[in-house]
Amino acid sequence: MVEVLPDPRWALVTGGSLGIGRATAEALLEEGWNVALCARSEGPLAEATKELEGRFPGRVLARPADVRSEEAVEALVEWVEAEGGPIDCLVNNAGIGLFGAVDELSGDEWRQVLDTNLTGAFYVLTAVARRMRPRGQGWIVNVASLASRNPFAGGAAYNASKFGLLGLSDAAMLDLRPHGIRVSAILPGSVETHFAGPSGRSADSDWKLRPEDVARAIVDFLRYPGRALPSRLELRPSRPPKR
Repeated sequence: MVEVLPDPRWALVTGGSLGIGRATAEALLEEGWNVALCARSEGPLAEATKELEGRFPGRVLARPADVRSEEAVEALVEWVEAEGGPIDCLVNNAGIGLFGAVDELSGDEWRQVLDTNLTGAFYVLTAVARRMRPRGQGWIVNVASLASRNPFAGGAAYNASKFGLLGLSDAAMLDLRPHGIRVSAILPGSVETHFAGPSGRSADSDWKLRPEDVARAIVDFLRYPGRALPSRLELRPSRPPKR
């Protein structure tokens, strides 16, 4: 059975102004989806929106939102459905990385990472799922990380947030599957994004995944027939440096 989605289809991409979120928004637009973007920083969001609207006029919405605020998330989701239409796909991508030895992290740094990567993901997931459930269909893709399974030195806050996100995703999949809502997690390895530093690139990073590689995998999820649910995907660089 092939799932029949309404036309036009709307996707919400959080953290949509840069990196994986920006690439995913573009890939979805190329696939015929309409896309709503949110991000906390207004400058990069405005720049991404202008570029995408120039290529896909009338099919892009954007609004600043801080996913750490449950009230802001509810307002965002209500606005997207009022201005665009029912959200048929959520790409839960907003995230930050602050790194340091566990005994050197401040409480504020810990909270920033957990509140964005885990609690924020929960707020968006639940706000969207509550609206998908009466319609009996929808896709939620949580952008996790191989750091969801593999701890590393200096990654205490980031690892904790992504381990938690993977648990949230798997539990949500089991809760929502009976109601026609498919929930998947994608676990990329090293991706060349703004996490690499202010320039967004490093000189020896040609081996890394690109944001468009992750975006392609997310779009592939959405092509599965209604009877199939790819609940996890680990996406790794094919030729990492030798150790």
